[in-house]
Amino acid sequence: MNKKIRFGFSSCPNDTFIFYALVNGKIDTYGIEFDFVVEDVEDLNKKALGGEIDVTKISFNAYGKVADKYILSNYGSALGKNNGPLIIAKDKINIANLPSKTVAIPGANTTANLLMSIALPEVKNKREYLFSDIEDAILSGEVDAGLIIHETRFTYHKKGLVKILDLGEWWETEYNLPLPLGGICISREFDRPVQMLLDKLIGDSVEYAFEHPAETMQFIKSYAQETSDKVIFSHIDLYVNEFTREIGSLGKKSVEFLLQAGEKAGFFSNVPKDIFV
Repeated sequence: MNKKIRFGFSSCPNDTFIFYALVNGKIDTYGIEFDFVVEDVEDLNKKALGGEIDVTKISFNAYGKVADKYILSNYGSALGKNNGPLIIAKDKINIANLPSKTVAIPGANTTANLLMSIALPEVKNKREYLFSDIEDAILSGEVDAGLIIHETRFTYHKKGLVKILDLGEWWETEYNLPLPLGGICISREFDRPVQMLLDKLIGDSVEYAFEHPAETMQFIKSYAQETSDKVIFSHIDLYVNEFTREIGSLGKKSVEFLLQAGEKAGFFSNVPKDIFV
């Protein structure tokens, strides 16, 4: 390679956990050099939509819009098992009344927004916020409800907020599949051998984290919104699992199904058949 590869991942614990080894030189990169970009997932989504990044964490909603330009790694994906983004509010709201409410979302390109649109297509009055600002937007009365992701799903109740719906539970009840949230995509501009090597490096970094979890903690805390060990481990336990180690046939089926649902909902079109390295 004659250039540094621009590699993006989010600051949330599941990403900093799995990419600790790659960032800190704990694995052999076979001469590849990286320029790491650590940002909120919605900012990374926008970079992928603009073709501004080579390899990145991406919401599967955003991936549907750039699948012709990026291919997915077999490693590093976040798939929930009977859990996912939550809709929360100050007080219990009947789901049937949610379309009349203003709902904060963590970005139009997030999988959370796609899921809410599939589950509750009548909810149209949405406002975009940084994921970590949504609880305060509800508490201040700027919005009636919020769609939360990342660490906030473990902290909202401490602020007196209540759960209206877990979209992961809804998805699994409805479709009997794990819930695909985000994956790692690689530019299709790289030739096949480079794509395969990058795929391997992502897998090697994931494996190192599984084998040395305690070693990753200081790195995770340097980026985390919530630095409690309990919250960090809860986050990792939920979203770093066997599908992260290797997505496998069931994980691929789930991603393909979500992308088909997204096409039907009008979020994107013409997703190619070959979406994994």
